[in-house]
Amino acid sequence: MTRRGFAALFGVVAIRLFWLQIVDGSDLASAAEANRTNVATLHAKRGTIYDRNGNVLAMSIDCSTIYCNPQNVHDPSGLATILADILGGDYNDYLTDVTADTTFVYIKHQVDADVVKKLKGKLSERDIEGIYYLDDTKRVYPYNGTGGQILGAVGTDGQGLTGLELQYEDVLTGVDGEMIMETGLGGTPIAGGTYEVHEAVDGADIILGIDVNIQEKAEAALSDAVKTYKAASGSVLVMNPKTGEIHCACSTPFADVSDLSTVDSAGLTLKLVSMSYEPGSVFKILTTSTGIQAGLFTSDSTYAIPETIQVGDDTVRDDDSRDYTMDMTIREMLRRSSNVAMAYLVQNVIGAKTFSEGVDAFGIGHKTGVDYPGEATGIVKSYEDYDGATAGSMAFGQAVAVPMIQIARAFSAVANGGTLVTPHFLTTKGGEEVEWSTGGSPISAGTAAQVTDMMRTVMQAGTGQNGQVAGYDIAGKTGTGEQASSEGGYAEYNYTASLCGFANASDPDVLVYVGLNGVAHLAKDSAAPLFATIMSETVTDLNIPPATSTITEGA
Repeated sequence: MTRRGFAALFGVVAIRLFWLQIVDGSDLASAAEANRTNVATLHAKRGTIYDRNGNVLAMSIDCSTIYCNPQNVHDPSGLATILADILGGDYNDYLTDVTADTTFVYIKHQVDADVVKKLKGKLSERDIEGIYYLDDTKRVYPYNGTGGQILGAVGTDGQGLTGLELQYEDVLTGVDGEMIMETGLGGTPIAGGTYEVHEAVDGADIILGIDVNIQEKAEAALSDAVKTYKAASGSVLVMNPKTGEIHCACSTPFADVSDLSTVDSAGLTLKLVSMSYEPGSVFKILTTSTGIQAGLFTSDSTYAIPETIQVGDDTVRDDDSRDYTMDMTIREMLRRSSNVAMAYLVQNVIGAKTFSEGVDAFGIGHKTGVDYPGEATGIVKSYEDYDGATAGSMAFGQAVAVPMIQIARAFSAVANGGTLVTPHFLTTKGGEEVEWSTGGSPISAGTAAQVTDMMRTVMQAGTGQNGQVAGYDIAGKTGTGEQASSEGGYAEYNYTASLCGFANASDPDVLVYVGLNGVAHLAKDSAAPLFATIMSETVTDLNIPPATSTITEGA
C-alpha cells in the first residue's frame, strides 16, 4: 500500500473511532448496559379499604408473577405439561411460550403462594429449569361480591379501573420499586452478580362509612324485591342525613369484583349516582317545602282542589279517580299524594319562578359532590326554558330526570334542619379524618320541621304505611314516577317506584332511599315494603333506639 493510501485508511479509522467514542459513545454504553441487565418491577402494595367497623373490604396480598427464560429450558414438553396441570390453561400455549426465541416471557401474573409452592416442588422433582419468580401483589375482597359496585375493580397492573378503587387511585396506589440485575450473555441473572434495588412504597389505607352488615342485608333484600315485583333494576341508599356519610349503596345487577370474568359493565354501574329517572311524587316534598319557605302557606293551609287540572296540553287527575272538588290542607295533599293539588299549588300559588328557584336551591340539576366516578347531573330545565307544562308537571316529579342521590340529598336537608350535606363514602385516609362541606340551606329549620311532620302523616296514614317499622318515628314520602317511552310520551305500567324517609324523625340518624325501576306496581305496594325491610335492618344494626313518641299533630 502506498504512503498516501495508508494515510487515507488511517484517516477513515480515526474518524470512525471519534464517532464511536464521542458521538455514539453514550448510546453504545447504554445499549451494552441494557444487554447485560434485566429490570424487574417491585410492586407496591395497594392500600387496604375498611368499612366503618374495621372490617376489611379490599386488601392486597403477596403473590408471584411467573416468567420463563426459554434459553434455559431443556425439557419444553415436560415443562409445558406441568404448567398446564398446575396453573391451568392450554398445553400448546405454554409450549409456544417456553420455546420462544427470547430470554424473557411472562407465564402467569398474580399466582397465589400455595400454587407457586406446588409448582416449585413439581419442577424440582423433574429437575426442570428455566422458570423464575417475581414478587407481586394482587387485590382480594374478603366479602366477595358485597359492595362490589362501590369498591370497583383493579386491573392486573394494579391500577383502579372503576368505583372507589378509581376514585381514590392517588391515595391507594403506592410507588413501584425496581430491581436491576446483572445478567450473562443468555440473559440469565448472574449468581452473585451486582444488582440495585429501589424499594417500593406502599399505598395509604382508607376507611369508608359503609357498614358491611347493612350492605349484605340490603343487597339480599333488593335482589328479592327485584324478582318479586319483576323490576328491571333496583337501587338502595342508606346514609346519615346529618353528615352525608353513606352506610350502604347498591344497584342491580351486582358485581363480584373478586371474579371479573363474571362482571359486565352494567354490574359496575351504581345507578343511583350515574343514571337519571323521573322521580315522581317524592318530588312533592320539594314543592311543599318551597311554598312554605316562601311564606305562601303552612301545613294547615286549605285549598279547594278540583277533580282535574290542565297542565299544558295534558289533563292531570289523581290515582284515586276522585270526581269532585275537595278542600285539602297541604298535609292532606301529601297524605293522599295528590298530583292535581301539587300542580294547583305551583300554577296558582307558588308561581313558576319561585318554584324554579326553590328546586335549584335544593341542588336539583347539580352534582351533589359524592365521591364516586361518573355522577350524573340530570335533566332539569332552567326557568328560562320552562314551557306551559313544565312547572305543573315538575310539581309532582314528572318532566324532570335526576339521579336518586340528588333526591336523597334534598331529603337530608329536610331531616337536617334545612342544611344540605355532601353524600360521601370516604371518612378517613392515611389515618386522618376527612371533612366534607355542607351545601347551604334551601329552607329554614322551621320549614323543615313543618315538612317533616307532614311526612310523618304520609308514613302513618298515607301512601307510606307499608314502609312503617314498629316502634320507630319515620318521616317519608313515596314516589311512582312514570318513565318516558322511546316512542314519545310515557310508557304504560313502567314506573320508578320509590320511598325516601328518615328515622327517628325528630332527630334522625339514618335516611333510607329505595327505588325499583321498570315496575308495574305503585310505590305503596312495592317500594314501601322493601323500605321497611331495609330500615328495620338498619336501625337494628346501627343500634338506633325506638322513638319515645310517634304521635303526629293533625294526622
